[in-house]
Amino acid sequence: MSATALSTGEVVVHKSRPAVGLLLLLLAQAVGISGYLLTHLDVDGHLPGAWPYVLAAWFAVGLATHFVVTRKLPYADPVLLPATFLLVGLGLAMIHRIDLIADPARSDAQTQSLWVVLGIAAAIAVILLVKDYRILRRYPYLLFLAGLVLLLLPLTPLGVELNGSRIWIRVFGYSFQPAEVAKLVLSLAFAGYLAETKDVLAMAGPKVLGFTLPRARDLGPIAVMWVASMLVLIYQKDLGTSMLFFGLFVAMVYLATGRSSWVILGGLLFAAGGWFAYQRFAYVGVRVSSWLDPFSNYDTNYQVIQAQFGFAYGGLLGRGWGLGRPGLTPLAKSDFITAAIGEELGAVGLMAVILVYGIIVARGLRTALSCTEPFGKLLSAGLSLVFALQVFAIIGGVTRLLPLTGLTTPFMSQGGSSMVANWLVMAVMLLVSHEARRPVAVRVDEGDVASLSADATQVIMLRPSQSPRPEPRTASSPALPDDHEPPARALPDPDDAEATAAFTPGDETSTSTATRPITTDPDEPTQLYRFDQEEL
Repeated sequence: MSATALSTGEVVVHKSRPAVGLLLLLLAQAVGISGYLLTHLDVDGHLPGAWPYVLAAWFAVGLATHFVVTRKLPYADPVLLPATFLLVGLGLAMIHRIDLIADPARSDAQTQSLWVVLGIAAAIAVILLVKDYRILRRYPYLLFLAGLVLLLLPLTPLGVELNGSRIWIRVFGYSFQPAEVAKLVLSLAFAGYLAETKDVLAMAGPKVLGFTLPRARDLGPIAVMWVASMLVLIYQKDLGTSMLFFGLFVAMVYLATGRSSWVILGGLLFAAGGWFAYQRFAYVGVRVSSWLDPFSNYDTNYQVIQAQFGFAYGGLLGRGWGLGRPGLTPLAKSDFITAAIGEELGAVGLMAVILVYGIIVARGLRTALSCTEPFGKLLSAGLSLVFALQVFAIIGGVTRLLPLTGLTTPFMSQGGSSMVANWLVMAVMLLVSHEARRPVAVRVDEGDVASLSADATQVIMLRPSQSPRPEPRTASSPALPDDHEPPARALPDPDDAEATAAFTPGDETSTSTATRPITTDPDEPTQLYRFDQEEL
């Protein structure tokens, strides 16, 4: 990227760098496949027999995705796709490593690979079909309604309760987590709504103690989201999803308006709802107890305790791929996959994974800063905040920084709905970054312009006009001689019918504001005669 001062007439231009993106992608895929190979070397002492086919399939999928993205979105951020493949590769390697613990070995990694391929196919379909992401801002209220339906769908008879939370639906024997798709739909709805109403939300409202409070009529959307988040918290028993969506809406309102009063109001509302749920519902108290004092009830808080033991066993640098015991932690493939990473790759490896998520969030926020229209700004920022809030909630719960939530770790945890939904989010982020980075006007260097300095200068003679153009008369101009004054002509008496009938334009001239027809005689000068207003 080259940046120059705008005062010189130059603009910031983002270059298309497919070679850089390809190099980063190959490096990211090499990290993921190395975890797969090192696991077999440490567990079995030799490479698996099918490793060349796995290697070829893994790199073929990555290269095909890179080819489509660079052809359709040449100016998309070159870091987003490699960072995503790095997380996907580490997640697949860890799921396969935990598969080897069972006797006989399980095949969950193969199933997860199919979901990865389906997620990539869905992302490519979005990239190929959506010509301009800005068409999505036309339907904010429809998207908002669809997002709420998806969010609350587990409360219908289609919903099923798994692992203590009612966040799944079952259709034709297949389970699906609709909240994963709802985060994309609601991000689009919030961005479209706030792009239209941000000025009203930012400037209107009474002032109390130095804060500009929102008007009562503007509290409708935040009230709806608060009620929806409380329904999720109370009836779906999912603290993470409730916090994620309400926090997403409040954060996007703050980004659109810049008013801290919205953040304070949202925080107070969620704290009040959380305190009510803590007092009335036992499962919320269990989550808080496992956060503050997990060893008070070893059986109930077994997951959190085993995760802490795994972190301690891994230490700073980890036990190594295949040398730890991540299978002792329940749900190590899904909710607690970061605990398995921390055990085998250590605190350094876990921090590296968190840093990759931070890179995705930072690149998304940078795209938001580069956008020139409000919908793209809010959409890119909102999707980035989805990643930030989700990663903060799940890793904070596993490490006991926060109460444990039921969210998945994006691109790493086992689960088809999470994988497909996150690839759709990444596709939209690539679309927005392409539009934001695509140059509107590209500066042309001097070397790209043909030089005419050696050409001979030619003088082209123009044919002079037959008569010079007369200068306009002013008040200080000398009076014309008498023979140049036009003869005064009087209008016929309006009471004399015969004189009026005999009068024709050009015979007599008046001093009225009306003008007679301009003569076509080239020898007669063109003059305008004014009528006196009183004579009309």
